[in-house]
Amino acid sequence: MALALIVFDCDGVLLESVDAKTRAFARIGRDFGQEAEDRLVLFHAMHGGVSRREKFAWLFTEVLGRTITDAEQEALCTKFVDYCFDEIRICKLVPGVEEVLRTWHGRVPMYVASGAPHDELHIVLKERGLAHYFEGIFGSPPGKTALLRNIVTATGADPAQTLMIGDSQTDLSAAEAVGTLFYGRGEYFKSSGQPWHHDLTALNAHLQALASAE
Repeated sequence: MALALIVFDCDGVLLESVDAKTRAFARIGRDFGQEAEDRLVLFHAMHGGVSRREKFAWLFTEVLGRTITDAEQEALCTKFVDYCFDEIRICKLVPGVEEVLRTWHGRVPMYVASGAPHDELHIVLKERGLAHYFEGIFGSPPGKTALLRNIVTATGADPAQTLMIGDSQTDLSAAEAVGTLFYGRGEYFKSSGQPWHHDLTALNAHLQALASAE
């Protein structure tokens, strides 16, 4: 089999939770002015797999011109959870994901590597009835590249037989750094040269083709 391991991002790949998080970042940035709101939302959109802590640190360094304190970091993280956690717990699944998980569960090991905090990620996926599909669920820290590399190393899988499924440049960059295959969710990848689709309804066919390859 030419498919040894499947690794999923969470937001925008398993759950349609990106908009909820975008709204939360907008509300947080708004407290620091319109420029801060606009730039934080744009940074979030361009770095989907980066942890919220890194995004808040970026906001302070690049927009506000100073280093964020530990107390400020914790306060913003608490606000963020208050703004969007309940919404994420009830948001829709990405179209096609349930079929993919049911089809490949028990056939190929599946993992989650997400920029969301580790404990929060476990709670959400367990509540949504998805946790049992995965051999491992890993959130930040560390960053996406380290998460993916750690999973590949721990499983002993060949990176060339590992598929990373993501919806952001951060996910693609991690796959390129670790040497895995990649499948993109969303039009962002339309000109990337990578296989992609608007959702995950075409993923099963792609996985079957990989698994059948000599």
